[in-house]
Amino acid sequence: MEPLISSSSRVSACRLLIMILFIMLVVSSSPCLSSSLHPMYINSTAMHRNHTAISEFRLLNRRTLTQCPNTSPFLQINVSSNSNLSDEQYLTVTVTGVSNPSGNDWIAMISPSHASVESCPFNEGFYLQTGDLSSLPLLCHYPVKAMYMRKDGDYLSCKKKECKKYKKGVCLSYTCSGTVTFHVINIRTDIEFVLFGGGFLTPCVLTKSRPINFANPNQPLYGHISSIDSTGTSMRVTWVSGDKKPQQVQYGDGKTQTSVVTTFSQANMCSSALESPAKDFGWHDPGFIHSAVMTGLKPSSTFSYRYGSDSAGWSKQTQFRTPPAGGSDELKFLAFGDMGKAPRDASAEHYIQPGSLSVIKAMADEVDSNQIDSIFHIGDISYATGFLVEWDFFLHQISPVASRVSYMTAIGNHERDYIDSGSIYITPDSGGECGIPYETYFPMPTPAKDKPWYSIEQASVHFTVMSTEHDWSENSEQYGWMKKDLASVDRSKTPWLIFTGHRPMYSSSNSILSVDPEFIKKVEPLLLQNKVDLVLFGHVHNYERTCSVYQNKCMAMPKKDRNGIDTYDHSNYSAPLHAVIGMAGFSLDKFPNDVEGWSLSRISQFGYFRGHATKKELNLELVNSDTKKVEDSFRIIKA
Repeated sequence: MEPLISSSSRVSACRLLIMILFIMLVVSSSPCLSSSLHPMYINSTAMHRNHTAISEFRLLNRRTLTQCPNTSPFLQINVSSNSNLSDEQYLTVTVTGVSNPSGNDWIAMISPSHASVESCPFNEGFYLQTGDLSSLPLLCHYPVKAMYMRKDGDYLSCKKKECKKYKKGVCLSYTCSGTVTFHVINIRTDIEFVLFGGGFLTPCVLTKSRPINFANPNQPLYGHISSIDSTGTSMRVTWVSGDKKPQQVQYGDGKTQTSVVTTFSQANMCSSALESPAKDFGWHDPGFIHSAVMTGLKPSSTFSYRYGSDSAGWSKQTQFRTPPAGGSDELKFLAFGDMGKAPRDASAEHYIQPGSLSVIKAMADEVDSNQIDSIFHIGDISYATGFLVEWDFFLHQISPVASRVSYMTAIGNHERDYIDSGSIYITPDSGGECGIPYETYFPMPTPAKDKPWYSIEQASVHFTVMSTEHDWSENSEQYGWMKKDLASVDRSKTPWLIFTGHRPMYSSSNSILSVDPEFIKKVEPLLLQNKVDLVLFGHVHNYERTCSVYQNKCMAMPKKDRNGIDTYDHSNYSAPLHAVIGMAGFSLDKFPNDVEGWSLSRISQFGYFRGHATKKELNLELVNSDTKKVEDSFRIIKA
């Protein structure tokens, strides 16, 4: 959807944003920002299409709160449960006493319940970074989700009437009602439902419900596991709770480990001369993030665990599988980028990734079959982008897979990038999060905080995971690490070398933001020198596979095997092949009619990447999440 501003407003927005970025560039002391502005960021309209200025709902904080005319004295909001909400449930919200139902009536879920839904006129300057120059702002706090009352098909026609005034048995005045359903999960803080008129563009408050609490705001939830090393004998479990006291993970045959507790605050979020969403209207208390390492496990084995405490409560018992140890033979893994999340109701939310639910469901079926050892999510994780409550919804969404197998991640632009924060790109794509929520929710075996690169070996595969959002120039710490890591791989132990990150080196997408020539110039030679077999990136929202490519030239083409499968023979290595796998949730990108010769397969369908490695060959497939059909398959072999 195009931004809801006119062409002239877009031009004005671009000019203003360029001026703002230029001013920040001049006054910044950051080394990354002291250089000239990269040409790819001059197009600020394109930049902000990936930020917060897309739909009416996402522009809600930029609208003036008006006074609702002719408010009915009978208006009420009735919720199916008024207290002690469970950890997940569907609430029916009924609005009664409506005099004149309108297609512009909508209801919002607000949390915490004491959050201000009034106008904040003095914050106008904080919101200019979103690219919208409409009358600013609207709500001081962003709704968790919202829904138009017309989702109830009987609302506008007033089929559900209630007489409010009789005279001699004749109804002189009646009101209408409507009901909508919200999917609610335990986000620890009380919630409240607020009825607005005027639509998302000219809203006004009509009435509010009473605050509704969760039965146990301290309940340990959203546990997910990850590998800490290449042995397959230790696994980290991370979960969220409203309780700051250390809790425990109980696993195996009576083993116990105590959690390390962390959190982050509004003060930890990044900002600039303009307040960021994470710092201001998008903030939501994350509770406390617990993490504990389960040790003494066996690789390629099944165990069960639960986490929590007697005082806060316990999670359900969950069965999980450890990955194979590095140097063993067989690995079955899934990989993808750019997933995000989507509502399980008819709500509007600030950022919706329409394919994410089908992808999670399809992968959960694979995990349930006990045929998957690990998962790699290579950037653009939740797309919370400064609206912190959306991390809870994302963690809830991935639980069916992330609680069962090792869920390894790489950082993307929507987790890390922000102006004057040390990211190599100065877009506001993280909404002020600057990688802090990401690294707290997903602790990986990295060297240190804000150094989100690491490598891990599983069976016959060595995975090198880089950050495309941090400095990768030749004199950088990350470059030195990549050079050393790639050179240290023992190919007799792990014959396959897979290199992953977020932003791609090769993509047929027309967007100027897709590929950075400097990144290719600096890092691609390392891949060739160290005979990387496969390169996996996301960022572009489709699937694309290349020939064995280097410096935009095909160094070798795959050959068809007896089953018609493209086969890359790395016995006589020429160059790595690349695959863009950013098709796991975000709205899909189309391909141009004219593409380069290095592009062999292009598919714009939601799905995920499936790999099966042995020491003799590496089999890869793109799986369509809606049909479960294999859309593309290829092999890499060595003598």
